[in-house]
Amino acid sequence: MAAGAHNAEPVDRGASADPIALSGGCLLGSRQALGSGHPSLLKPPGADIMSLIQPTRIDFDNPELTSTRTGLVSELRAFLPPDAVLERQEEVQPYECDGLSAYRQLPLLVVLPRTIEEVQRVLRICYARDVPVVARGAGTGLSGGALPRGDGVLLSLARFTRILDLDPVARTARVEPGVRNLAISEAAAPHGLYYAPDPSSQIACTIGGNVAENSGGVHCLKYGLTVHNVLAVKLVTIEGDLIELGSNGLDAPGYDLLALFIGSEGMLGVTVEVTVKLLPVPERAQAILAAYDDVEKAGQAVGDIIAAGIIPAGLEMMDGPAIQAAEDFVHAGYPTDAAAILICEIDGTSQEVSEEVMRVRDLLLASGATEVRTSRDDAERLMFWKGRKAAFPAVGRISPDYYCMDGTIPRRALPEVLRRTAEMSREYGLRVANVFHAGDGNMHPLILFDANKPGELERTEELGGRILELCVEVGGTITGEHGVGIEKINQMCVQFSPEELRQFHAVKAAFDPKGLLNPGKGVPTPRRCSEYRQLPDHQHRHPH
Repeated sequence: MAAGAHNAEPVDRGASADPIALSGGCLLGSRQALGSGHPSLLKPPGADIMSLIQPTRIDFDNPELTSTRTGLVSELRAFLPPDAVLERQEEVQPYECDGLSAYRQLPLLVVLPRTIEEVQRVLRICYARDVPVVARGAGTGLSGGALPRGDGVLLSLARFTRILDLDPVARTARVEPGVRNLAISEAAAPHGLYYAPDPSSQIACTIGGNVAENSGGVHCLKYGLTVHNVLAVKLVTIEGDLIELGSNGLDAPGYDLLALFIGSEGMLGVTVEVTVKLLPVPERAQAILAAYDDVEKAGQAVGDIIAAGIIPAGLEMMDGPAIQAAEDFVHAGYPTDAAAILICEIDGTSQEVSEEVMRVRDLLLASGATEVRTSRDDAERLMFWKGRKAAFPAVGRISPDYYCMDGTIPRRALPEVLRRTAEMSREYGLRVANVFHAGDGNMHPLILFDANKPGELERTEELGGRILELCVEVGGTITGEHGVGIEKINQMCVQFSPEELRQFHAVKAAFDPKGLLNPGKGVPTPRRCSEYRQLPDHQHRHPH
């Protein structure tokens, strides 16, 4: 390919011509969120466990905030067009939550800039007025990371939808933060290239949100998370300064601030441009589906594959309830009588794939698989994956509501965690469907519940907290790719010591001395952790 083959003109790759259609809404119809369709569940703070879970709600019509809103709107509209500043309640309503829709808060106002310079001016105004700012991408996040502040500005990046440059020789793409994850691969496809991280929401989620949460996906086992596939980021600080982290080279001088910034959940700066790595589309890919009559056997098989020195492109697991839901939804041909299935994809050269597929097949049979299928063509391979990719909405068809968890554990602990999760499911009287990025231990238990039944939401949240703390107990972590947000902030008190949390606060203060960027997310205050740690053990348990 000639060096001049890269795009000379920026290309718009947004999901919708209407930025509100892209970034508004709370996924209520898709059931991809806790408490979807349920009335406001936010409570004032108190000295019990539920008040430590639910954030405080601020009244939109608060007289003091109305005065602040009026002053901000006047200053912002001096340089922004009328449709870029939303101030009426009906205008800001679509932004009241992200994918975790049990937590809702109307923002003070919503701003939709189109240029970096406009973002800088917005942030300078907010910094001067001490107004909190929450940046938002597509709103598909599942940890409440984009939950607005009632006293703050919701800064939507939905209008930053251009692919600025795609260089097939350097194998890089330079994009704005509102570009959809899948749109990058679609733009790179004519050059035989693609962008590797592939979250289940890749059709809608944006690269800016992926950077904020360090998103992964099915293929992150072999090709890495967002942090492994981003070369550089341009960001604007709360004071309005534009800085660039990383470089197009293999390394950059100084501290590795790029790795620090990726996954910082909008707490250190606002992403306005991202340079990503592109990879060649593999010569061949083949998937293997294995059925098991025991969940723990399937969990052990995952460790056997990795221990044999095989690194699949993807290695996913689903248990019985998830299998049944996915099969009813997409008719992928899954064995519905299985207790668990594994989907393993091998990619590379044709010879490499042929050899490793046979090795994996032998390992699966030796581990107790009752059935092993190998995809005969690309259509069948994609069908194997279709059910897995649709697992979340499929589960939404069998339960009024569900809560999608996100913890990561050592692979060796997979059988134990599955067993103990099943025990807790019975203790709380709540069904749990398990979907795993099994190869790297990233688990997504889906707790099925009905938010309209008194007390069931509270039991769900407590069960979710216990599952996350189980992850820490076995040597894992409370999040793999969804981020901490507000959902897991109490479990940060379990994962980290007071000394470690102080260092996190120090990093935050270095970038954001006033604490205005996405405050109250990601890192708990010492007081919050003190209260959480002093709760009696029985308050963590609320069986039905």
